[in-house]
Amino acid sequence: MSHPVVCVEGLGKKYIIGHQQKERYTTLRDTLSNVGKKLLRGFGNSKFRSENPTQEEFWALRDVSFEIKQGDRVGIIGRNGAGKSTLLKILSRITEPTKGRIRIQGRVASLLEVGTGFHPELTGRENIFLNGAILGMSKAEIKRKFDEIVAFAEIEKFLDTPVKRYSSGMYVRLAFAVAAHLEPEILIVDEVLAVGDAQFQKKCLGKMDQVANEGRTVIFVSHSMGTISTLCNKALYLARGHVIDTGSADQVIKKYFSDTLQNQTEDLNELRLPGYGKQVKFVDIRLESKETNLEFGQPIRYELTVESDHNIDGLSIGSSIFSTNGNCIGSLITEEFSIRASQRLVLQLIIPNSNLAPGAYYSGFSVGFGHKKGYRQDLDIVIGRPCFEIRPTPNAQFQIANWHSNWGSIVFNDIHLLKKQVDTNNQNLISR
Repeated sequence: MSHPVVCVEGLGKKYIIGHQQKERYTTLRDTLSNVGKKLLRGFGNSKFRSENPTQEEFWALRDVSFEIKQGDRVGIIGRNGAGKSTLLKILSRITEPTKGRIRIQGRVASLLEVGTGFHPELTGRENIFLNGAILGMSKAEIKRKFDEIVAFAEIEKFLDTPVKRYSSGMYVRLAFAVAAHLEPEILIVDEVLAVGDAQFQKKCLGKMDQVANEGRTVIFVSHSMGTISTLCNKALYLARGHVIDTGSADQVIKKYFSDTLQNQTEDLNELRLPGYGKQVKFVDIRLESKETNLEFGQPIRYELTVESDHNIDGLSIGSSIFSTNGNCIGSLITEEFSIRASQRLVLQLIIPNSNLAPGAYYSGFSVGFGHKKGYRQDLDIVIGRPCFEIRPTPNAQFQIANWHSNWGSIVFNDIHLLKKQVDTNNQNLISR
């Protein structure tokens, strides 16, 4: 029977947040007054310390307790800001906890940010040895694994190039290759793999699966519920720094989506993939009706609000629907449209006949261009909203019995995209 290799008891992490006071301008008198207050604080004046309105305590984690056994593959899920990355940094001994206790048995290798542990002026070859030494490996062990690391990272041509000239994708390929091949007892991976392309992500997931099958432990953070469901046998659900649920991956994922269905007010910035939404972005995504319960066979009507700082032609909307275990049921691309600078488009996307079986689902949307030319460049991606449920109807038993899981029965030509233009300067709505 496997024994616990990670034990976390009453873990808490507190940060002090500073808030800059908003002032239209600062006079010489204000500056001299502020200097005087700082001097008084330096002399220990408790009055000024206690009345300082510019600082706030923030608990990123509070009373977190759990155990991970040897050979477990644990996925950590939750919205942005839930405390996932803070937890991984504490487990990796990068950050010290404010309170609580952690016991870890075994060598830990972590991949939390692109290029963590790399020296930008050193070459890829030199950084393999440097990073290996940081992870506690001997020079002989690194030499034994060196060829495998280079082959996995696919950087043979750039092995003697300083890593400061690497792209973010090359960085993460090399960093993951080092962390995964130096035989750690515990491998910790944040969602840094999203930087790599689809083929490399598949290779990384295969490597993590191999590591777990060898009896080692994997702790993995991802917003992809499909990846968590496939790779992990257990999951930990965090929200606002607290543990909401632990257990089997499928059980915890269902709990996560059950909570999401009840809370449709998430800020899109919390659901937007990192690095997107700079040129064109979604301002709002919602079901046209306020009801999240739809009858079987009922059309799905989305209302999408998009805005841009530039004039862009040839845009299209990509839409996907996911089941609660993260599997993509199907995807579609709309016809093209244009957007002008300082204008806001309200798009109505209608799927007349989705043929979705009764159950809970969530959506993902992208806005981009180039799909007619054989490629597509996404400018903004939001995954996780809106969530909805399909409920059966008494007279639909025959239809449900003949339902099949392939969403290919949707006729893409029947997808309707209606456009309304909003001038963001005066908010006047113009139908198109």
